[in-house]
Amino acid sequence: MKQIICLSTSPWHPFPTRKQQVMSRLSDARILYFNPPVTYIARFKDRSAAKAAREYKKGGERVKENLTVYSLPPVLPFFNRFRWINRINQKRLSRYISQVCRKEEVDSAALWVYSPTSADILDHMAYRKLVYDCVDRHSAYQGFIDPKVVDSMEEDLASNADVVFATAQGLYDTLKKYNDNTFLIPNGANYDLFAAAQEPAQAPEAMKDIPHPILGFVGTLQPCIDLSLVERVAKRRPEWSFVLIGSELPGAVQDSLRSYPNVHFLGLVDHRELPAYISQFDVCLNLFRADDLSKDVSPLKFYEYLATGKPIVSTQYPE
Repeated sequence: MKQIICLSTSPWHPFPTRKQQVMSRLSDARILYFNPPVTYIARFKDRSAAKAAREYKKGGERVKENLTVYSLPPVLPFFNRFRWINRINQKRLSRYISQVCRKEEVDSAALWVYSPTSADILDHMAYRKLVYDCVDRHSAYQGFIDPKVVDSMEEDLASNADVVFATAQGLYDTLKKYNDNTFLIPNGANYDLFAAAQEPAQAPEAMKDIPHPILGFVGTLQPCIDLSLVERVAKRRPEWSFVLIGSELPGAVQDSLRSYPNVHFLGLVDHRELPAYISQFDVCLNLFRADDLSKDVSPLKFYEYLATGKPIVSTQYPE
């Protein structure tokens, strides 16, 4: 049986992204899926990060017959700013991954990675093939990063990969320079799940008292999402309801937006229950800020919205 070690940038729980969708469909391989590590300082600033920092001590979780999820131990911060720190982190992570592989009797695996930081783990791990699946312009993220350092790691990673996948044309154009074996594979959707939103459904308890029309957003509330647009329209159209479903990253939501009575934050909803919520939407919202990150995005939510058959209002992006 084939073997895959997946170093992901998204935890397996609670909400599936491209990484989980791809891995869950590779039924002919035995897969070890590693959740991304948190930094030592993040666990002091964020309660959820503190919990995630302890997850690696629990061992693996068998989520499918052929797929086991592990969490990685905490790492030093500023690894996207100083490469020497990333090298230290990746060497330490490689030891933990190797221990898991010995325990799971995985000894001839393909290494499937999602982050440029993985460029510095290659010298410390044995692997059969290397796959880099690029889903974002990583150097465009905000925070403690040096774009030149991130781009340099990505060039090294892509150059060493046996195959490179890219979700957007801009990413493909960049990565093709480093590796001829690069392919453009945009995101898709779990059609069967989200198409269920086309069927009449009883409103979930959290939405029973929200008046129509409802303009809904599903996804992580993060700085790249242009919530200022929601605030402007909510002010002009108080008779419209805005429903925002998803977790919130620190600093992504302004306090002023929370003051509007027609804006409703429902938090994280289990993805299996999302069709019932989206069935209540009159319009689906796909809102990205105009920046270097959004110009190379292939938003998963856009394809999921399409599967629902609902009207979509979207900011422009190249795709």
